[in-house]
Amino acid sequence: MASTEADQKTVMAISYRPASRLLMVIAILALSLLSAAPGAIAAQRRARHSAEQRTGAYMNSIRTNPRRLEKFLRQMPKGADLHNHLSGAVYAESYIKWAAGASSPRLCVDSQSLALAPETAANPCSDPARPAADKALTDSGFYNQLVDAWSMRDWRKSGETGHDHFFRAFSKFGAAIDGHFGDMLAEVASRAAGEHVSYLEIMLTPDNGVSASIGQNLKWDGNDLPAMRTALLEMGIDKAAQQARATLDQTEKSERQALGCDSAKPQAGCDVPVRFIFQVGRTNPPAVAFAQMVAAMETAGVDSRVVALNLVAPEDAAAALNNFPIQMRMLGYLHSVYPKVHITLHAGELAPALVGPEALRSHIRESVEQAHAERIGHGVDVLHEDDSAGLLKEMAARRILVEICLSSNDLILGVRGKDHPLNTYIEYGVPTALATDDEGVSRSNMTNEYVRAVDDQGLTYGQLKKMARASLEYSFASGSSLWDDPTTSMPVSDCAADLHRLSKGAHRSLSASCRSYLDANLKAELQWSLEEKFLQFEQSVVGRGNH
Repeated sequence: MASTEADQKTVMAISYRPASRLLMVIAILALSLLSAAPGAIAAQRRARHSAEQRTGAYMNSIRTNPRRLEKFLRQMPKGADLHNHLSGAVYAESYIKWAAGASSPRLCVDSQSLALAPETAANPCSDPARPAADKALTDSGFYNQLVDAWSMRDWRKSGETGHDHFFRAFSKFGAAIDGHFGDMLAEVASRAAGEHVSYLEIMLTPDNGVSASIGQNLKWDGNDLPAMRTALLEMGIDKAAQQARATLDQTEKSERQALGCDSAKPQAGCDVPVRFIFQVGRTNPPAVAFAQMVAAMETAGVDSRVVALNLVAPEDAAAALNNFPIQMRMLGYLHSVYPKVHITLHAGELAPALVGPEALRSHIRESVEQAHAERIGHGVDVLHEDDSAGLLKEMAARRILVEICLSSNDLILGVRGKDHPLNTYIEYGVPTALATDDEGVSRSNMTNEYVRAVDDQGLTYGQLKKMARASLEYSFASGSSLWDDPTTSMPVSDCAADLHRLSKGAHRSLSASCRSYLDANLKAELQWSLEEKFLQFEQSVVGRGNH
């Protein structure tokens, strides 16, 4: 609470009575106690802002120096990566290694499409038109062909659009994924640790096709979604949840082995908490997509590692456009049945060059208002939506975070610079966070997204820091936030004094109340760690005289 004008006048009145010096001292002490908490918070903010401003000034001084800017941003704490597809996050070089090592069956490469396919008696890898994948280990030209075909490296030489080259890459390396989920997760977690990313939400479809198979046998009636859900439950959709749990168990076990997490020298990736988002194919027939949605909801109810669902596949595909209205109804209904399961949706990953104007008018709004999306992935076409200003104000008021994927939007949609809506979202107060999307296919990483935010969008250090904080605040990590009010950086009372000491550089044991709060809330624990890392980072920048 703040001292009032009346408090100040009372102290002044007492000070004019020499005989009441004791009362004056008591009054002043009382007033200081009344103002101690806000004073401490104000001092905390001043200390934070001073270091932040000096660090920001240094970043501004190196904006035009690519090497120094990249080094600075690589070391900057970055919070969470909330939009990351596991299959697209792995680099082509890893897929080549795994494909070359496959033995049961061996994997061949179609010399025309450069897509992997298993060896069969009718189609052996001895066929010159279908060489074995391990040829890439001894033929550098062939190796480079695969890297280019399985990623966006030199994509302009392919004769394809960025959009088509990107999405076609997944079908080419897909056969190398089998049995490597743990290795894939280890690669992504290790890279995140090296980029100073402290938390991941990874998209994958963990049930090995069980829900899709059940959905194919569902007699579909889109007018009676409750009956469809009941039918799926009777058909054993819970088996999909069981398979998903088994897949994640094995994935995490393999990841820990790959990173040596239980050894004397664990790799840094072991310290990055990972949660999963269940992917649903938006180009699937309605019955299959609905079965996947129900499986995702059911899995999240029995496995805390699965925190949400998302729709994936090109939003501009004909099937995705046709299915969009019914999918919004599906999610609206399922949200009423499973209100605690989070929903984050790809929406507005569209541009006028890909679709007609009608398709640009409502996907983000309907994802928020009908499907109850708490976060939006991409949101690139927001200014083409009907009443875009009203939508932006609604998203700001409801705190709907937008997962911003700058490299992906440039490579797939050709949207960059002033054509990208990031600064518009910021202007309207919509929460935003940078994300990698498919860093392996895009040949990117989180540092590169931050570099793009500075170079391409003109963001300041303070804005980047706000986005890093937002990535944790709007993550689906369990528990409550460290911030009572994230918009003003007002901490919860349990940790206010501790955060004040931290801002002054006074490293000491946490109070019992704060330690208890952090232990009970993973989100708050991650946020506290981020604040510690920001303090250390800014002190290192300022301490080197880089200001």
